[in-house]
Amino acid sequence: MPTTRAAKKALKQTVKKTERNLIVKTRVDFLMRKLKKAMADKNMEEGEKIYHDLQKAIDKAAKRNIYHPGKASRIKARLRKKINTLKKK
Repeated sequence: MPTTRAAKKALKQTVKKTERNLIVKTRVDFLMRKLKKAMADKNMEEGEKIYHDLQKAIDKAAKRNIYHPGKASRIKARLRKKINTLKKK
């Protein structure tokens, strides 16, 4: 346990940030599952809408340094590639 006043404050801040980040990550994971389900059902109209929301959520997470910008870009690119291959079929 922290003993100094500064360490106690740092612990409080870390807990708050962790809770905030968890909310954002949960939202991204939820949208990711929803998109994969739409892709499995081959419902591309709904998939496009979900992808748009997911892209927005990932960009916000990257902006807040929850995800590394490169990771965010990589996730979006891979999902877009999968969607495009499903559209061609």
